[in-house]
Amino acid sequence: MSAPGTGTPISLWRDRRFRRFWAGQSISQFGDRITELALPLIAVTALSASANQVAWLTALIWTPNLLAIILGAWVDRRVRKRRLMVLADLVRSAVLLSLPVAYLLDAVSLGQLYAVALLTGTAAVLFNTAYPPFFAHLVPRSSYVDANSKLSASRSVSHVVGPAVGGGLVQALTAPVAVVVDAVSYLASAFLIGRIPLDESPSGIDGAAAPSLLRRARDGMVFVWRHPVLRAGLCCAVTVNFFTFVAGTGLMVLFASRVLGLSAGAIGLALGVGSTGALLGAVLAPRISRRIGVGRSIVVGAVLFPAPIAIAAGAGGPLWARAGALAGAEFLSGVGVMLFDVNLNSLQTSVIPDGIRSRVAGAFSTVNYGVRPIGAVVGGLLATGFGLRATLLIGAVGGTLSLLWLLASPIPRIRSLTADDAAESPQGTGQEDSAGITVEP
Repeated sequence: MSAPGTGTPISLWRDRRFRRFWAGQSISQFGDRITELALPLIAVTALSASANQVAWLTALIWTPNLLAIILGAWVDRRVRKRRLMVLADLVRSAVLLSLPVAYLLDAVSLGQLYAVALLTGTAAVLFNTAYPPFFAHLVPRSSYVDANSKLSASRSVSHVVGPAVGGGLVQALTAPVAVVVDAVSYLASAFLIGRIPLDESPSGIDGAAAPSLLRRARDGMVFVWRHPVLRAGLCCAVTVNFFTFVAGTGLMVLFASRVLGLSAGAIGLALGVGSTGALLGAVLAPRISRRIGVGRSIVVGAVLFPAPIAIAAGAGGPLWARAGALAGAEFLSGVGVMLFDVNLNSLQTSVIPDGIRSRVAGAFSTVNYGVRPIGAVVGGLLATGFGLRATLLIGAVGGTLSLLWLLASPIPRIRSLTADDAAESPQGTGQEDSAGITVEP
């Protein structure tokens, strides 16, 4: 296996360490799909929650990201990032197990759902800020797109299988009991990640007096804002995330249940079938990026991700048409989000110095993910005032406007992430910048 930073491509399936990490993430992602369906269904079916209350549930999951900029600065000074990721998995498992326990005691409440959402969201922030430097030590630079494609493909498979299985488990066992599957998946992830041998060199950590926590957090945000690629990527992601969370999963489930009249099983099946688009997008992302370039793939994904929400908003007619519209919207949106995520994540990893990865990830997450609860709350207010269909349409149109941030940036001209790919450019005009990114003139 070549070292990180080299241009020699390798087969990641031959790397035992990556296979272990991929397996842990795949199992965890499968469990997450069940919880994503179960939590709003507990609120809607067992607790008769309103649209606004469901929106708040979604918001609380993402609210801890507002502190990611501080947590990322703290994580950057920790040498053992892997231990933090294991700890985050264990915390999420324990918190989720409280739901079936409360259910057996007939004590499930909306307050507990809010607490579970907040605590699992906080643990997710810890995991996600420790993840970038861990990933950069695990995967060679030339394999960033390939690794992100494989990880995203397994996530997409979980979106295909998870909702359908989750819907069946919810109907057969009730939603609180179905959450046990996700809790066990986090235990499996913690076990597999904990067994990965990795030399986590203390890059950026020395014996000199370190800047204060707030100073390091500020440095992370300043780096993002001054970097033209990171700034444009952040502004685009913030816009698309805000509007897709205006029409978020909770409201989509509520819309499918109350407006479209679909059962829990039908909703899970439609979302699962539709999520084959995400699997297709993840698998094809490396090939498409080689064909049209990393930057243009991001541009296409930024449009194709939010726009199909309008298809679901216009659903009507017989049962098959309503379920088909929901599945079709999910399919196209899934292709778009994978083109966007796989390429943008790989591009960002390639331009961030190793010593500040966690604080930059924290700064990025604070803004990018921090806007999600705001979008969810706004979505709840819009749904209450104007109805669910109108809210979904607003999410589709507003999210598509994220394209404007990319068009005014260098991103559409970025061809590839390694100099080796320059020779493959159809134009033959690739030029490599100081970060190893091939840019079209």
